Order: sequence, then structure tokens, then C-alpha cells
Amino acid sequence: MSVGRSYFHLHLISDATGETLIATSRAAAAQFEGISAIEHVYPMVRSTRQLDRALSEIEHAPGIVLYTLVERDLAELLEETCRTLGCPALSVLEPVHSLFQSYLGTHSTPKPGAQHVLNADYFKRIDALNYTMMHDDGQVFEGFEEADVVLVGISRTSKTPTSIYLANRGIKTANIPLVPGITVVELLEALRGPLIVGLVATPERIVALRQNRLIHLNADEDSPYVDRVSVAEEVAFSRKLCGRNNWPLIDVTRRSIEETAAAIIELHRARRLAQLAQ
Repeated sequence: MSVGRSYFHLHLISDATGETLIATSRAAAAQFEGISAIEHVYPMVRSTRQLDRALSEIEHAPGIVLYTLVERDLAELLEETCRTLGCPALSVLEPVHSLFQSYLGTHSTPKPGAQHVLNADYFKRIDALNYTMMHDDGQVFEGFEEADVVLVGISRTSKTPTSIYLANRGIKTANIPLVPGITVVELLEALRGPLIVGLVATPERIVALRQNRLIHLNADEDSPYVDRVSVAEEVAFSRKLCGRNNWPLIDVTRRSIEETAAAIIELHRARRLAQLAQ
């Protein structure tokens, strides 16, 4: 007999976008098999009136409360209400903030949403996103030397989502598909500035993803695009190309986008350090 999933209410209250809370809570919830959170997200809470809406929903659907509120009065009101309702509440950044304060020996200046200040890093990410969207899937075959990273791989190797993830980290990323009969080898081998990384997966994984895509598009499923032998040849070609040019190759078969991106970020960092040491 199968066991159904259990659910609980999770209230995420932030004085900024709530991204920190969402990422942290999902990472924690993922460790509990068979249990899912019903998320209630309240971003940009910077006044008592805005907090009252969240408190009303917490009262209606009690559960765990996580928050990032730097305004002490709002945080105290939230904590007091949660105690009254019997709901556990935790300031996610407080332990980190306390550690910083203890180590640095100085007090902080409360700034709601301070991590989203329009500084040089912010504009670097926007510039990287604009570049990446323009150079997605080989749409533009110019300006590749301006890239920090160029991803190559056959269809369904997660090039686009990985590129966007990297761009969000400020890394200009282009991606070029390896398509049977369309050669881009000379263009790639002529590049000197960017780090070129190949993405591959097992033929079985590629076929499964492509079949799902064809179903979604209501396309003909009797095609070399999903033929096991043809796909295996494509995978072999991409492996050989990367091996011949000593380009790092990452197998994404069992990797999440985040794991793939983390590996590429480390490769990019190591390459930059090597270049600085020369």
C-alpha cells in the first residue's frame, strides 16, 4: 500500500524579494522525504500594515514561519504573534548576522533589501543576462570572444537553463548546439578568450527527453532525432570534439542545473587564477 505525502504550511516573510528564504527553506524541506511545504510568500514587508496581512494568513493556516526582517519592531511583532498562535518562528539571517557581528567586532546598519542594491555586481549580472539571451542556442554567431564561457552540446543537454543560471551569477555565457550536418567546429576551435565546456548525457537520457519534447510539440516521433543509434553517434561526436580540443566535459545525466553550473563556475575560477599566475 502506497503512503500519501504529508503537507505543512510554510510562511516566508521578507522585507525584500524573499529569494533567500525560498532557497533556504526549499533546501531544508528537500531533506524530508514524503513531506511537502505549502508555501505562503510575503515579499517587501516593510510596514505594520503589510505585516498584518501575513499575520492574518498565519492565523488562518498555522505552520512554520521563517523571516528576514531587519526592522526590529516588525520582527518583534511577528515573533510575539507567532508565540500567541503557537507557531515556531525563526529569523533565517540572525545566526549569520550574529556570527559576522561577533567576528568583525562592530554593529551593522539595518537596511531592508540591502543585498539588492544597484551596485556594480548588479549591473554586471544584467549585462551578462542580456548577452546570454542574445547568444542562446547559436542565435547569433558573432561576439563569442566576449563570452566568459561557451557551452557546447547536442540537443537536450540543458545548455540554455545552465547558461541562464551562470548569467545570473554574472558570467557571460553563450551556448552553441552541435547539430548533425551543421558544423561549427572551426568557429569553436578559433576561440581563444572564453572557457569552452562540453555538456553530454547518456543516449538513453537524451532519447527520453527528446521524445517528451516531440510529444509536447505534437511532432512526428519517427525521426533520427529520437533514434537511439543516431543519438549515440551525436554523443560520441561531442565527446570526441571535446577530447580533441581538451575542453572540459560534464556529464549532465544525473546532475541538476545547479550542480552543473557549480562545476562550470569552479572551472572558470580555476582558469582565471591560472591566467593571473602567468
